[in-house]
Amino acid sequence: MPRKDTTKVRGLWEREKGSGVWWIRYRAEGVLKREKVGTKKNAMDLLTKRKNDIRAGIKMPENMRQTSVRFKTLCDDILVYSKQHHRDFRSVEIRVRKIAAEFGEKSADKIKPAEIDAWLSKVTKTPATSNRYRALFSLIFREALRNGKVPGNPARLVRQRAENNGRIRFLTEAEETRLRDAIRERFPEHEAELTISLGTGMRLSEQYTLVWKNIDFERREINLDRTKNGSPRMIPMHEDVMSAMEEFARRSTSTSPDALVFPIKNPKDWFKPAMEDAKIINYRWHDNRHTFCSRLAMRGENLKVIQQLAGHKTIQMSARYAHLGEKTLHTAVGNLRKPINAV
Repeated sequence: MPRKDTTKVRGLWEREKGSGVWWIRYRAEGVLKREKVGTKKNAMDLLTKRKNDIRAGIKMPENMRQTSVRFKTLCDDILVYSKQHHRDFRSVEIRVRKIAAEFGEKSADKIKPAEIDAWLSKVTKTPATSNRYRALFSLIFREALRNGKVPGNPARLVRQRAENNGRIRFLTEAEETRLRDAIRERFPEHEAELTISLGTGMRLSEQYTLVWKNIDFERREINLDRTKNGSPRMIPMHEDVMSAMEEFARRSTSTSPDALVFPIKNPKDWFKPAMEDAKIINYRWHDNRHTFCSRLAMRGENLKVIQQLAGHKTIQMSARYAHLGEKTLHTAVGNLRKPINAV
């Protein structure tokens, strides 16, 4: 392994330690000039060139300092980056557009941590949402820093909000009955989407980016290759989900394997009014996923099965549902009184 180069070069420095963005400084005609370059190698090469030009009598430009970049430019850059690296590009795009609407015209190097923090407090309702936007701010500045477009990352100094990851809100059978009645009354064409959501536990981004090649009707399986944690997973379809999926197949205007299963991108336009009609409160679309996992736990399924079906990255995430299988736990402890061969 090659040794790390620790040689100090006069006129070369990294303004923010660990950023990977290097600056140079030199004197030309008695005036101290500074330039932000990028990688250490590029900075060393440019410093050598500047010194050679000065010796050769070549006049340096009047202003060598980099002009400030608008934050909108950084947002455009991150959309290109996200399309190549993120599976949930649509979600990233929505958030970036919202951030750009507020900060787009500002000079990127003038944005302060306090401004980001104040904006997060104003526009986000939950700690989890705030932290996701903070992470996106940080990614935008981090990529810009790596490309030498900003001198630092102010989002690093914005504190994360404390999240309550223990929240589990699931739909009771009575609530589901009321919700289905409300959907049949006003949005009957969307009931199949609810059935698929409750019967598969897919994330919203997974369900509404499904294409027909993900559906295997013969094996009765949904095969997800683009998931939040990056790992593909298979979800079996029970009878109700199969019927709902066949209904969408009959409705589909395209038989292309890459055609979207669902013609809309987001169910909020019909789901929220239906919830209000059914008088169900404190329940979001994502809670359909909690309902799926909770019902599995209440039917005695083990946590490993729940983890695989839900696509949880760790078993700890699935463990949130363990208490719902309370009867199973009592049965397990009660079995300790029985002989091993009798259990």
